[in-house]
Parts: sequence; structure tokens; C-alpha cells
Amino acid sequence: MSPASRPCGHGGAAGHRFIVPILGGEFEGPRLCGRVRPGGADRQLLRPDGVRELDALYELEADDGAVLTVRNRVLIDDAAPQGRYARSVLQVLAPAGPHDWVTRRVLVGTLQPLRPARDAVRIGVYVLD
Repeated sequence: MSPASRPCGHGGAAGHRFIVPILGGEFEGPRLCGRVRPGGADRQLLRPDGVRELDALYELEADDGAVLTVRNRVLIDDAAPQGRYARSVLQVLAPAGPHDWVTRRVLVGTLQPLRPARDAVRIGVYVLD
């Protein structure tokens, strides 16, 4: 858990909940690049079995000024028999224009922590065609 995360309640049968603020960042790909706008949040559930479920909502600002809204749902199992398992499904809403193709695609991703160098993560996103 990030030092910036904080408990949201005391937990319950489903586990403990945390909110991690999304402070910004950058993104780059073959068809789209820009910055991650600050102000998003990653709502996390730490289940009793140790698996984390993340539900992040944030905005990306493309280099051309277009703003895309991202909902990223992630499942992380650090105790998986084959090693750490972290996979996500992303939904992106883009305005009409050069980036609206992304709203019509299935996107999946991976998530890698960048600690100890940075208190951040790298998200790899792949388009399923």
C-alpha cells in the first residue's frame, strides 16, 4: 500500500478499503500520448485472502488537449503460485475526434510498481483486436 493511501472505514467481511489519490504522471503509446491529470482516485479493497481489487477513475490529457476519462479495474494477487499476478480491464471515454476509436475497443493491462525508485506504478495497456 502506498504511504498516501488511507483507510476508508474499518473494513468488514469483504476486507479493508483504501483510497489512493492519483497525483499525475505521463503516458505514451503508438497512437496516443500526454499526461495523467491530478485529481483521480484509486479505490482499493484488500480482501481477507490477500488479493487486492482496485477501481481507479482518472483523466488523461492528450498532447492535442483532448481529455479522456479512464476507469481501470485491477486484480492483484501477490501470492499467486506463478508469481505476482496483476491484470486490469480499462474503459476509456474519449470525445469525438481523433481518439474516439479507443471507446470502441477492449483494453487490458498490466500493473508494475516502480518502488523503491518512485512511489508510482507503470500501467501497460494493450488493445484486443
